[in-house]
Amino acid sequence: MTRVLLATRNQKKLAELRRILAVEEVSGLEVLGLADVDEFEEAPETGATFEENALAKARDAAAATGLASVADDSGLTVDALNGMPGVLSARWAGQHGDDRANLDLVLAQLTDVGDERRGAAFVCAAALVVPGGEETVVRGEWRGALTRKARGTNGFGYDPIFVPEGETRTSAELDPAEKDAQSHRGRALRALVPALRQLARA
Repeated sequence: MTRVLLATRNQKKLAELRRILAVEEVSGLEVLGLADVDEFEEAPETGATFEENALAKARDAAAATGLASVADDSGLTVDALNGMPGVLSARWAGQHGDDRANLDLVLAQLTDVGDERRGAAFVCAAALVVPGGEETVVRGEWRGALTRKARGTNGFGYDPIFVPEGETRTSAELDPAEKDAQSHRGRALRALVPALRQLARA
C-alpha cells in the first residue's frame, strides 16, 4: 500500500479524495491528512495564482514528510469583482478561514449588481509532488452565478451562494456525490487520477 499525503486538515477534502479514488477504482493508495503526520512548518500562501500556491504546499509537504503529497488551492472568482477574491478567497474579509464573514463581504460588494452580471467560477488547482520524482499540476473550474442570500448546509466556504450552471440549487444544497461529480475540486482531483494511479502501481 502506497501512502499519499493530502496536505490539509479539512476532513471534507480528505473524504472527497477518498471517494473519488474509490469511484475511479484506484486501489493501493492510503490517503493521509496533515493530522496523520508529524507537524511541520507550513509556508504562507504568497503565490499570485492557484497553481503556484498548490505546488508550493505540495513541495513543502513532500520535503517535510518524504511522502508523495497532494495539495490544492481553490477559491471563488467573481466576474463583477474582476476575478477577485481569487487566491484571497479564504481571507477576503481579513481573517483566514472566517467563511461567513467572507461570504457576507462578497454579497455586500455585489448588492447593486444585477442578476445578469453575477457570474462567477470556483477554481481549484491541485498539485502532486513525488519526492525526487515528477510534479503534476492540474486545474478544475466550475462556472455558475451568485445568489443574493445563502442557501443550504452541505458545503463550506462560498458554497451557499453559488448556483452552478444548469442548476437551481446552490452547491451547498447538492449532496456530496452530486458535488463531487461537478465541482472544481472534483474536476481537479479527477485530473490527477492518472498520476495517482501510476503512483499506486509504483
